Amino acid sequence: MNASEPALVTRNLSMVYPNGDGSLHALHQVDLQVQPQEFVCVVGPSGCGKTTLLHLLAGLLTPSSGEVLFEGKPLRGPRRHIGFVFQQTSLMPWRSVVENISLPLELQGVAEDERRHRAMELIELVGLAGFENTHPHNLSGGMAQRVAIARALVHEPNILLLDEPFGALDALTRERMASELLRIWSARTVTVVMVTHSISEALLLSDRLLVLSERPGRVRLDLPVPLSRPRLLEMTYTPRFGELAQEVRAAIG
Repeated sequence: MNASEPALVTRNLSMVYPNGDGSLHALHQVDLQVQPQEFVCVVGPSGCGKTTLLHLLAGLLTPSSGEVLFEGKPLRGPRRHIGFVFQQTSLMPWRSVVENISLPLELQGVAEDERRHRAMELIELVGLAGFENTHPHNLSGGMAQRVAIARALVHEPNILLLDEPFGALDALTRERMASELLRIWSARTVTVVMVTHSISEALLLSDRLLVLSERPGRVRLDLPVPLSRPRLLEMTYTPRFGELAQEVRAAIG
């Protein structure tokens, strides 16, 4: 991919779901660009179309109108170079950590030795060394999310999409996982688009923060986050961080 070319582009992107009462207008004419290796967070009120937007960017849904461009070409369906982490980890309970992570490679027909090698590299990266033979029921929520992130990265995607990945975790685990995600992103330098309900989490993680309006979702605020990296949790207590959080809250309404 040309480094000067956006990784993702949406043009007049709209999504309407038919229902028994006529239709549900989820998104309306969303225009955005995501640059290579950029970390973008999306926030907004419940029901504003954040998850719908993420599914459109993944090629899991077909827009009612408008288009998504992936690396300059129209996106017509799921692509191997787009990884997705859902709200629920959906790990297979009968498979160990290494077997869950290597599943996408198995489906692609990659040789067993290569699958294990790449899975073990990611197990080390996400901090699960020593747990490769553990099954999901013996993992904490945070550990299971690390497995899900590793599984999404194992086929070396250019883009990683995350849909509220830490929403089911307690506050302390969520903070730790946010820091871990930053570390993993720094090591892999993939392009990330992440949906979250947490303004603080979005500001701590992202290069740019998008606020969607109430349904039908539109981009109400496109805010560059002018905080230096590396990002530390202590930044959330600074006056500048508070000012940015207030600007985002005002845009959400």
